[in-house]
Amino acid sequence: MASVALNSSNVRDQVSPEEWQARVDLAAAYRLVALYGWDDLIFTHLSARVPGPEHHFLINPYQMMFEEITASSLVKIDTNGRPVMETPYMVNAAGFVIHSAIHMGRDDAMAVLHLHTSYGQAVSAMDEGLLPHTQTAMIARHDVAYHDYEGIATELEERDRLVADLGSKNAMLLRNHGTLTVGETVGQAFLRMYFLERACEAQVHMLSAGRNALSAPPQGTPEKVQGQSSGPGMKMLADLMAWPALLRKLDRRDPSYRD
Repeated sequence: MASVALNSSNVRDQVSPEEWQARVDLAAAYRLVALYGWDDLIFTHLSARVPGPEHHFLINPYQMMFEEITASSLVKIDTNGRPVMETPYMVNAAGFVIHSAIHMGRDDAMAVLHLHTSYGQAVSAMDEGLLPHTQTAMIARHDVAYHDYEGIATELEERDRLVADLGSKNAMLLRNHGTLTVGETVGQAFLRMYFLERACEAQVHMLSAGRNALSAPPQGTPEKVQGQSSGPGMKMLADLMAWPALLRKLDRRDPSYRD
């Protein structure tokens, strides 16, 4: 199916400045996922809640590659999966179930990222989950929840279990499936995903060399790293430093995500 171009000025004129900024940030996240090689053809999803009381959120048009997504092409849907603005695009049912669950269940989850990378899937299939053997894993691990695989997520009944398993944590390994992170901003969710994916990649490489010679961190060190890497400092790092730097990186390469 050929993609349908949308006039960015028309979409921008129909939405609030706050929604347009959310669209730009989410489109940037899609482009960055493609840039880092984390995409899965047209599958998996990133979403952002539209500021306001309606609980509408933005998600990708199903038929577009992540490297094609722009602020204008994102689809705005309600918690029943219905588009609330005219769009030529369709939405993936599995993406709706997972993302609507988290947006409805967590008021602070303004952004939800879900990936199917090889490394994330590999660690999600390991009984022990994420191991505390690298600094990156220790940064991410304390904030990681787990959700058992129930098949392709198209059944609405799974939403309550997704929210219950996530609890107050900001990252999750979907068993036998992939990775998920949330954030008060797209930048926070993206930085959490970056650490989680890097930790999974390191774990797969580490275990490929065998388990006998692994060096576990000294007792108490994972707890120390948890204290060092949690709290408002990490949010500030994401919003004021890492995310603006990532946007500059995208703007140098291809600023069309802002259209």
